[in-house]
Amino acid sequence: MSFCIFVFFTKTINAQLGFCSGSKGDPIFHEDFGSGSGTGNPLAAGITNYTYVVGDPQDGQYTISDQISQQIGSWHNSLPSTTVSNGRALIVNADYTAGLFYQTPISGLCENASYEFSAYLMNIFNAASGVCEGSGIPINVRFEIWNANDTQLLKQGSTGDIAGSSTAFWEQYAMTFQSQPGQNSIILKMFNNSEGGCGNDLAIDDIIFSSCGDLTTISPSNSTENEISLCEESLPQTISLEANPDFSVYSDHYYQWQRSPDGQTWNDIPGATQEQFSTTSIATDTYFRVQVAEDPVNLADNLCSTFSEVFYVEVIPIPPIPTSNGDVFSCDDGTPPQLSVSVSSPYEVNWFDSATSITPIATNTETFTPSENGTYFAEAYLPNSACNPGAKIQLNYNLYESPQLSADELIEICAGDSLELSTAISDVMYDWSTGATTPSITVFEEGSYSLTVTNSDGCTATKTFTVNFIQEPEITEILVDNGFIKILTLQEGNFLYSLDGNTFQTSNKFQVKEGGVYTAYVKDSEACGVSAREFPVLLYPKFITPNQDGANDIFQLKGTEYFSSSELLIFDRFGKLLFRQNGKRFLWDGSYNGKYLPSNEYWFMVTIEGMPSVKGHFSLIK
Repeated sequence: MSFCIFVFFTKTINAQLGFCSGSKGDPIFHEDFGSGSGTGNPLAAGITNYTYVVGDPQDGQYTISDQISQQIGSWHNSLPSTTVSNGRALIVNADYTAGLFYQTPISGLCENASYEFSAYLMNIFNAASGVCEGSGIPINVRFEIWNANDTQLLKQGSTGDIAGSSTAFWEQYAMTFQSQPGQNSIILKMFNNSEGGCGNDLAIDDIIFSSCGDLTTISPSNSTENEISLCEESLPQTISLEANPDFSVYSDHYYQWQRSPDGQTWNDIPGATQEQFSTTSIATDTYFRVQVAEDPVNLADNLCSTFSEVFYVEVIPIPPIPTSNGDVFSCDDGTPPQLSVSVSSPYEVNWFDSATSITPIATNTETFTPSENGTYFAEAYLPNSACNPGAKIQLNYNLYESPQLSADELIEICAGDSLELSTAISDVMYDWSTGATTPSITVFEEGSYSLTVTNSDGCTATKTFTVNFIQEPEITEILVDNGFIKILTLQEGNFLYSLDGNTFQTSNKFQVKEGGVYTAYVKDSEACGVSAREFPVLLYPKFITPNQDGANDIFQLKGTEYFSSSELLIFDRFGKLLFRQNGKRFLWDGSYNGKYLPSNEYWFMVTIEGMPSVKGHFSLIK
């Protein structure tokens, strides 16, 4: 079984507590109890009647530290870093008897001025510890402001009950009051409104006194803007500004206008003491603010008055003249070159075709590629600004025509021949890779030769001639299959083929119908040389049918009669020699040892003296 326990916390804020609803000045007093870590020194004599200890204090004791729950485990184990100083704090274990536990004099006040007193408080009892009943005895602190003689109570207010919680948190409390005529100091008192016991343990940090005044804004006449931009070309200018207090604190208002070149260093403007103020001639960036006090005597002290929000007058300078990256005098031998300028950020560049034109021919770019020769202009401008652009800069663009050469050439010549290299172009200077400067050169070696020509505008063009010697073709093999011939060469090239030396063809394949001795011829297309080789062509039947019907009864070779000596060998498919005969004419009837062989595939080889062997196969069909 599980239970849910609901603990409800309530807090009553004394109606006299409240923060400054306007603008606060710099603190005239700030007690942060030290910014170091660990335990700090005790308070000065007379500030408290509690006893100082090192470690967690017991009832009626206090310490100065950033560490709690060292001995008392029912407290939160740390102080959250959410105050102004986030250092040490005043740790108080309230006495059993309610009463005064802290008082200190505050000096440096201005007379007839409004102030805010504030302090951070925290109930350091951890309600989740379960040590005390419920959330323990709440803390309840009353703040009192007395005159310096401790005879007159000027203001008081109480926090109301601040219950213990399971989560540690600081809460800031504040109270406003007004000093009296001639009053420069006061006394701050803090009282414990709760009885001592289980709970009523607290921490206090960042006790601050600051002047409190209206929240004042500045705007130009008939406007609510808090800044304005002026174009440099319209300077000098005068602007009418108006202070707008919100009347949240002051009933009377006295002013002193100030100006600054950087928003950090401020100087009074002599005679500028009214709600409205007209600036003198503005020529550079300037910041304005107005010092506001409820009594004119307090304008002499920054701690006795408040300041408005800052009003910024920005002067937008005339854009700089773009920096030219040079005129363009180029040749049209590739990608067209660009005109270009450089400007610093945040400026952009527009391009024009005349110095007086207001219509750009290219926008928002530092580069521009003209379509024709001429003079062009670039100006810088500030994007999204109504201010005028800067002065234009002139750039010249001249694109010269380059010499036109034909494409690179690959030329093949016969080994040992010479070749004249030239190009059909005049009125240029010639520069050959050989060092020659003539329109043409004669070469005797294969290789790469380049020519660079230059015209009167200095534009160039280059062409490369690659000269290769044509190698005489070499026949490596001639494939013959029963009258079908294929000639193979060692090299690849544009070769022509022939079997008679007269009629050539581009194909290396032939078919003949007669056996005998043939010669293969191969030459290149330039006729640099001819390669020749003799080879035998034997014709044979693809099948025989030895059935004595007079048709295809025997295996007979045609063409062997042209050779003085040859030998025929016939094998079965297992390589067994079945027939052997020498001579010029060969006949085989398909028998072995007087018996006809079965139907099958048979192989033959003819050896011819001085010629490559001829091999083939045929079918025996019964």
